[in-house]
Amino acid sequence: MKTVIIHGQSHKGSTYHMARLLADKIGGEITEFFLPRDFGEFCTGCIRCFKESEKKCPHYEKLAPITKAIDEADVIILASPVYVYHATGAMKAFLDHYGYRWMVHSPEGSMFKKQGVCISTAAGAGMKSTNKDMADSLFFWGVPKIYKFGKGIAAVDWNSVSEKKKKAIESRSSSIAAKIVSRAGNVKPGIKTKGMFSIMRLAQKKGFNERDVNYWKEHGWLGKERPWK
Repeated sequence: MKTVIIHGQSHKGSTYHMARLLADKIGGEITEFFLPRDFGEFCTGCIRCFKESEKKCPHYEKLAPITKAIDEADVIILASPVYVYHATGAMKAFLDHYGYRWMVHSPEGSMFKKQGVCISTAAGAGMKSTNKDMADSLFFWGVPKIYKFGKGIAAVDWNSVSEKKKKAIESRSSSIAAKIVSRAGNVKPGIKTKGMFSIMRLAQKKGFNERDVNYWKEHGWLGKERPWK
């Protein structure tokens, strides 16, 4: 199995350790990227990815190595500490660049066979809304199985986290890893994902964006083909 971790910060704090712990338990090949160190550009709103091609994005070349790793991975881990009850600005800026991949536009077919995990930590609260920030993108990319792992650690660094909390994190990580491994190679969309895909398919039949319509036609999705088959 291949796992890619996108860290929403460049330092190795508690969120990093939780993400890495889970990836190690999953096993296999692990690729990591740190934001904004490995990618720190803001979307310019030029909409060329929607109208022409994602290759027209001014940041396409910088983003390409991460995109390649995501496409080749079986498991995508998005990890972000809580910043004012949400994901980090670096994570948000990164995810903004994949708007063109949302189901309403031109989703990448391989996403419908992957598993995703959203991980967040905070000294206090905000994990639910932070994980949702990241899970929204995974869902609209088409990822059919998404796990959310948030933990209030009551500390400002990993070394200060109590042993009791670390044991709880260890246990939860083992549980999620076991589920991911058991589903490896056999991940299929559920009703929610298929339903959203069907709604987007109807939207494409109306043809509000020429590039998107052509993309769906090329993949046969306006007919009987589906990305998860």
